[in-house]
Amino acid sequence: MAKNSSYLLVAAIDFGTTYSGYAFSLKYAFDKDPLTIDANQAWNAGEKQLLSLKTPTCLLLDSYKQFDSFGYEAESKYAEIVMENEQDNYYYFHRFKMSLHTNKNVSKDMLLKDITGKSMPAIDVFTLSIMAMKNHLMSNLVTRGTGVEMTDIRWVLTVPAIWTDNAKQFMRKCRKGNMMGNSAGIPKDNLLLALEPEAASIYCQYLRTDKLTGIEPGFTMSEPGTKYMIVDLGGGTADITVHEKISDGCLKELCGANGGNCGGTSVDSEYIQMLVSILGESLIEIFKHENPESYLDLIREFETKKKNNHIFTGYKKVNMVIPMTVINKLCITHTHKDFKSAVASSKFSDSIVIRGDKVRIDPAIFKKLFFFVGGFSTCGLVQEAVRREFPNCRVIIPFDPDLAVLKGAVLFGHTLDLISSRISRFTYGISFNPKFNSEIHDIKHRKFIDGFWRCRHAFDKIVEKDTIISIGATFKRSYKPQKDYSKTWFKIYASENYNPVHTTEDGCVFLGKVGIDLSNSKSRQGLEVEFTFGNTELGLTAIETETGIKCDAQFALI
Repeated sequence: MAKNSSYLLVAAIDFGTTYSGYAFSLKYAFDKDPLTIDANQAWNAGEKQLLSLKTPTCLLLDSYKQFDSFGYEAESKYAEIVMENEQDNYYYFHRFKMSLHTNKNVSKDMLLKDITGKSMPAIDVFTLSIMAMKNHLMSNLVTRGTGVEMTDIRWVLTVPAIWTDNAKQFMRKCRKGNMMGNSAGIPKDNLLLALEPEAASIYCQYLRTDKLTGIEPGFTMSEPGTKYMIVDLGGGTADITVHEKISDGCLKELCGANGGNCGGTSVDSEYIQMLVSILGESLIEIFKHENPESYLDLIREFETKKKNNHIFTGYKKVNMVIPMTVINKLCITHTHKDFKSAVASSKFSDSIVIRGDKVRIDPAIFKKLFFFVGGFSTCGLVQEAVRREFPNCRVIIPFDPDLAVLKGAVLFGHTLDLISSRISRFTYGISFNPKFNSEIHDIKHRKFIDGFWRCRHAFDKIVEKDTIISIGATFKRSYKPQKDYSKTWFKIYASENYNPVHTTEDGCVFLGKVGIDLSNSKSRQGLEVEFTFGNTELGLTAIETETGIKCDAQFALI
């Protein structure tokens, strides 16, 4: 939790699967008008001359694994590098955020492979990406002449609510970096993590009704008792939470965050799979690696079309511009027939027509790409599907849904007490060695320790799954540390089960260790440990039972 209460500015970084961006607001501006939020508008999409509020989440490093560029600049430079056949001398990473969702054993040592298969520590890839956006923001502030220094800023980094705790802790560790000396340069006490659907919910609290579509006369988000579901449909995940507005103006969570990896990039994957069925997987891989700029244009064209709310109204075909010259050349070289012939001999021969540099796709085929997966909020097709499935619910969409999480994260940084309670997604506890009880414990965990038969790897439950936890609520436990050590460790686990018995059973995940420094301890009679689970991150403090002295506790990512 950020402790810099005397901050002058809140800066939020929305680290997305496909696109990333930042926004900020000065404290005095927030006090006058909370929606006075600045978002960078100078991300330039290279030769397209397209100014964007966000930039692609892609990172380019040199042969020494040092930072070269990020975003649109990295995309353009890498395309030039491939044309010069120098890609073996660089590292290029894109759409790598989902690795923290799909990998259930996130650790500080995990590796990521770049587009050519070369590996480097994931924590350095994330750290350098956050550093790039932080540096861009600081340069922006200098240009504006704000006079704000790093220590004056309360930083907010967005994370999906459905992520595991060790994935969230991994993102916090990225402020410091890893063994390669990389650092995002954000002070520890200045950084907050914001849950993405919560940030969007906070943003909607401040919007005027004329900034929302789908509302009825008299509706207000500020009415106590209002219950609503926030569905954050992003590039990688669908992240869902349910809130209720309570009488003191705060928000309480009504059920644990839920969702899955069914965001917009999954729709892109279905589009690519359609092309694979026409051209073959090997040809698509050749296209991707030999002509990355043309491949990127292909994906961008699809992204534009899939967000178009009008393509299914009165249109006989969906027109898509493709790099026909490049694709034809690849087809002839590797399959000895042109693209038109490849389509004609595929299962899409009756639903795809070639006209010049365009493919005209039957709307029914285009729709199928979406219903394999979830979707994203700006897509009219998804909006239509939700309204159809939930006819008795009011579907409300902000005018700028792409920025709802980002701007909401800024507001979260100004209003830390707006969320009053959350629902525990897991059962949390620590590993301990109680006396063995044959009626409870598995015999394979029995071991003779300190004169007693004890159960190793027993689960000491602290918080049960689905428990309503007030923000800042603490759960106390008393422990007796070993006398001969300067530090004692607690192994923290999360379980999908309500009453786990052992930390080794299915559904139980090791989150990491918390080390409590006892080097200045005056007594070894006992410790009172306070666990905090209501915030966006786990917290722990330890106090000596006899002296009342507070001991330093540090969470160590596995």
